[in-house]
Amino acid sequence: MLNNEGAVITQNSGHPFTFRNYRHFWTARLFSMLAQNCVSVILGWQAYEVARRTMSLEGAAAQLGIIGLIQFLPIATLSLHAGLVADRQDRRFIVGICLAIQAFVSVALAMLTATGQITLGSIFAIAAVQGMARAFYLPAMNALGPNCVPKAVLPRAVALSTLSGRFGAILGPVLGGALFTLTPALPYQAAVGMLLVSMLLVLTISNIERPRMATRRSPFHEIADGLRYVRQSRVLLGAISLDMVAVLVGGATALLPVFAREVLQVDADGLGLLRAAPALGAIATGLWCSRYPIDRRVGKKMLVSVGIFGLATVCFGLARTMPAALVSLFAIGASDMVSVMVRQSLIQIRTPDEMRGRVGAMSALFISTSNELGEAESGFAAALFGPVAAVVGGGIGAVIIALAWVRLFPDLAKANRLSSPEGE
Repeated sequence: MLNNEGAVITQNSGHPFTFRNYRHFWTARLFSMLAQNCVSVILGWQAYEVARRTMSLEGAAAQLGIIGLIQFLPIATLSLHAGLVADRQDRRFIVGICLAIQAFVSVALAMLTATGQITLGSIFAIAAVQGMARAFYLPAMNALGPNCVPKAVLPRAVALSTLSGRFGAILGPVLGGALFTLTPALPYQAAVGMLLVSMLLVLTISNIERPRMATRRSPFHEIADGLRYVRQSRVLLGAISLDMVAVLVGGATALLPVFAREVLQVDADGLGLLRAAPALGAIATGLWCSRYPIDRRVGKKMLVSVGIFGLATVCFGLARTMPAALVSLFAIGASDMVSVMVRQSLIQIRTPDEMRGRVGAMSALFISTSNELGEAESGFAAALFGPVAAVVGGGIGAVIIALAWVRLFPDLAKANRLSSPEGE
């Protein structure tokens, strides 16, 4: 049996990093996530600072919610079509275009910041472009990873891919905060370089075949096939929807600028640490799981982790010191990582390659719903009830959702292994 590089594969093919294509993929994912998180943390900080010049705390918090909504709308409307494109076209080319668009956006942000012309209007427009690029980036990038390794090492490759994203999530905010302190435009300039490196690495992945779809039908029917596949798999549907709903109501990251400035009274460097704490918890969990894989009772472990996520969110909402806030956010990231790894592994391992783009698009849509729309919900809830009540109430909601999913998706609760439903 041959892999994409023409090397002989055995059933036990070793470490994913022994494959050149996967090394390029992993590093590209790391740099792209570094850049995206570097831009994200500073964009939120600038939006809040600009808004606070003329608005109350509640009004400025609502602007963060608007940014989340603007980023979500393109993803909500384009993701399913983007998944079909990822199943029809060269996934490397799709990812490369998306990275080029994000680099262009970072150039624009650097120029606006350097000239002092950054406004809420320009931030909203840029957020919309970012949303459109991410709609196509997520399903194509996620589906590309399994093409870079043989199936025998796919579970470990999925875990390592998740870790690369988390490395970017922890270092990106810290890097953004530190560079912003030196020169406000510097985070965006650094992001341009990282995105271009990522694009080059993706485009030099070699000998990747396009997905082989059995028959070409109308886009509507092919998208419907992907929806039907997820709907018929109660384990996949339960895992994807659990993450979406729990983070939708329990997410607190959109309000970190508010907590940093108004509750904890720290600067941009402090905000960077707050943004990095969940990623640090996720990385610690990911490293542990790479040594001791989650291979038994995966469904129950996912449900328990969501419950812990909710409790940690409540603790963060009640925190009044940086150490307490950082510990709570660390626990949020650690518990969320378990859920993310189970979900991603189920999608990549149980889905045939010719449908990975569409199924991944559904997952991306659910993730973006929880992240982007969750940011909007958090911002609006903070405007109505205050930031503390919004976060604490969301954490309680996440615990309730974990309990409800045990009843709504018993197949997920009973899921034993990641590999296949056989034997469950």
